Amino acid sequence: MKLPKFLSGNTVLKITSLNAVVITIRLIVSVFIQRLLAITVGEAGIASIGQIRNAMVMLTSTSTLGIFSGVVKYVAEYKEDKPELAKLFSTAAVFFILGSLISALVLFFGSSYFSNYLFKSDDFVYAFKLLAVIVPFIALNRVINGVVSGLSDYKKYAKIELISYLLATVAILVGLYTSNLEGVIVAIAVAPIIQLVVLWFVFGKTLKAYINFKNLKLNLNYKNKLLAFTLMSFASAFLLNYIEINIRTTVTNQINVNEAGYWTAITFISKNYMVFATGLFTLYVIPKFANIHDKHEFKNEVLSIYKTILPIFGLGMLLVYLLRNLIIDIIYPNFVGMEPLFKWQLLGDFIRLCALVLAHQFLAKRLVKSFVITEVISLVLFFVLTKIFIQYYGTEGVVIAHLVRYIIYFIIVVFVVRAYYSNKPSKTV
Repeated sequence: MKLPKFLSGNTVLKITSLNAVVITIRLIVSVFIQRLLAITVGEAGIASIGQIRNAMVMLTSTSTLGIFSGVVKYVAEYKEDKPELAKLFSTAAVFFILGSLISALVLFFGSSYFSNYLFKSDDFVYAFKLLAVIVPFIALNRVINGVVSGLSDYKKYAKIELISYLLATVAILVGLYTSNLEGVIVAIAVAPIIQLVVLWFVFGKTLKAYINFKNLKLNLNYKNKLLAFTLMSFASAFLLNYIEINIRTTVTNQINVNEAGYWTAITFISKNYMVFATGLFTLYVIPKFANIHDKHEFKNEVLSIYKTILPIFGLGMLLVYLLRNLIIDIIYPNFVGMEPLFKWQLLGDFIRLCALVLAHQFLAKRLVKSFVITEVISLVLFFVLTKIFIQYYGTEGVVIAHLVRYIIYFIIVVFVVRAYYSNKPSKTV
């Protein structure tokens, strides 16, 4: 089926519209699953699921030593240069092996500690030992995803996302009906294996054209380049999820576990609609920014992205706010305590979207210092403001901190990006 004319010339719209189809299907399925989970495991169960999901995101970073965005960047730059790609994948293999081995050992021998830290009991020791076995699959899945994104193969990316999500959902249903919350946690843990199998079936032939697995040698030619992304990943994915786990624990301890469930529920809704942007960032923004070296061209590209996606996201977020009570009734029955959280979360996410478009310049250009400093400031702001606001506003203080954090972060990112281009004059036409 051909795309309409007004879409065919706009890559941003093509990716966004294709993503919209995938995300719409995901949202419909997700509404059913979240409602089922909310009714079956309650607020405390939703909070526990939030803990394991944060731990999984941290693992996607540590298991590859955080090189995902580096793979995206260099595959985008050298996709026509097979010898250079061979060097990249050879170094990526070293990072993959080291990250997987370290993560697996830490998880296996620290399983009791992690179970008690995240769930306040030894009941989930088995889950962390299972994750230790699954770690290599998580890492391989992440690296291959980086190749898909670097090639900007958004059609295959959409197919992989949809099929793997639907299969992972089936696993969650099976887990829920056979072992309740414990089964759900196991299903979440094995989801990367499901995605890896789908990746291989959908993308395996293309992957073989870019990676010669038989001649792959372990070397460190790209060590310094990829280490920069390790540092950036630690400052974003790892620290962010650690802080989210800490905040959920704080809400549980200072208020109650039900309130932690409300916050987890609103962040889950947020992550669902923010997924629209994730595909755009990895498939379009990073590869595009990586090949822009002119201030004027960069400004035009940013404005084009803003004009394309901000009205769409703004309208979508407004609808979410207006329909918030209906959304609660449909997805999270009896979670009425989350209603006041919507306005702050949605406002914060809109500012966050504006900031993230600009901030992906740091990943595209490997601006390690700029990325790490702005990210750490953002995370520290979130952590500190949450601790302050929660004393006065309860759980609502967490989402107010989310909004204030991103307003400050956006201002800082604008100044840093402007400083980067201040000594790079625009090309004269």
